[in-house]
Amino acid sequence: MAIDRAGLNALMEITSRPELVFVRGQGAWLEDQAGKRYLDFIQGWAVNCLGHNAPVMVEALTRQANTLFNPSPAFYNQPSIELAKRIVGASCFDRVFFANSGAEANEGAIKLARKWGQLHRKGAYKIITFDHSFHGRTLATMSASGKPGWDKKFAPQVEGFPKADLNDLDSVRALIDDQTVAVMLEPVQGEAGVLPATAEFLQGLRALTRERGLLLIVDEVQTGMGRTGRLFAYQHAGIEPDIMTLGKGIGGGVPLSALCAREAVSCFEHGDQGGTYNGNPLMTAVGVAIFDTMTAPGFMESVNARGAQLSEGLKRLSAKWGMKGERGMGLLRALIMDRDDGPALVQAARDRAPEGLLLNAPRGNLLRFMPALNVSADEVDTMLAWLDELVAQVRR
Repeated sequence: MAIDRAGLNALMEITSRPELVFVRGQGAWLEDQAGKRYLDFIQGWAVNCLGHNAPVMVEALTRQANTLFNPSPAFYNQPSIELAKRIVGASCFDRVFFANSGAEANEGAIKLARKWGQLHRKGAYKIITFDHSFHGRTLATMSASGKPGWDKKFAPQVEGFPKADLNDLDSVRALIDDQTVAVMLEPVQGEAGVLPATAEFLQGLRALTRERGLLLIVDEVQTGMGRTGRLFAYQHAGIEPDIMTLGKGIGGGVPLSALCAREAVSCFEHGDQGGTYNGNPLMTAVGVAIFDTMTAPGFMESVNARGAQLSEGLKRLSAKWGMKGERGMGLLRALIMDRDDGPALVQAARDRAPEGLLLNAPRGNLLRFMPALNVSADEVDTMLAWLDELVAQVRR
């Protein structure tokens, strides 16, 4: 199949893309227009939690498509009720609002915190976030993000997001003033290079926010839904946040996200929050199928086993090549290299023949690994063996 050049030119240019078009996928593998297969350790940036075209998702989508697409969020629908009930039952939260993207869920969290500040903290609106954080691509979530250079894009920024340093409680404390309403963070900073917040820091942050009467918001768009080896990453620290956002894995490849909050914080009034497609049964039916798969006996144990396998394999590879180790949680991991050949490895992996490998380099000296949560032991071993060969190729 030839690449449709006119079709490519019709798409808005927003990023550099390789000269290939993916046409089908199954599990950990993708296939392009020429029939070449690729072992996918990106999975839509941690989106495809059950891999490509997971049968349980296909079945749920097909069944719901034959029943009801979208009655409008002005009415209840059964799949959204079922998914909300599951999230509440498995977490410390009492209420769920469904949206379509992680950025939209985070925008909702910002709005909810500011609304709560109007009602309970004399109009306080500032939300402390963190350097190198990533919360989305809306104007507010870009302003909340600490990604270098983003303060200059689309200026002026939305005001009210002072930046602290991850794992430095004193840096948070120094930013709190009368206008502060919340602290918001990713339990693991993915875009920054897979930087985990320590359990001690999260526990200290929870104690500090309670002491000062502030909300604690965890952005689990990337870390939620089993990615770190627990259903939600905040559970590793044994804390209870006030607000949580979910995205990516909750829909497994369909547009679905969630804003979750404790009852005492759920203060939206009618008309404050909404969305044309939010909580539609077509997407939430898939979410229910994913949730039930992840909470089935043995699933999370397998995620942790594959995470340990990947971690140990990356450590061996790092030691062999004089790199600087690896870090992460569960199946969100990074290899820390001793030089900036991440982009070269990404390209060499993609160009590998007869089968390619899809990797991500969020920094020049980092490779990030986000395989499907049901990736097999053989597929992890295959990736590690190929990566070893590719390092030799790039560094010879």
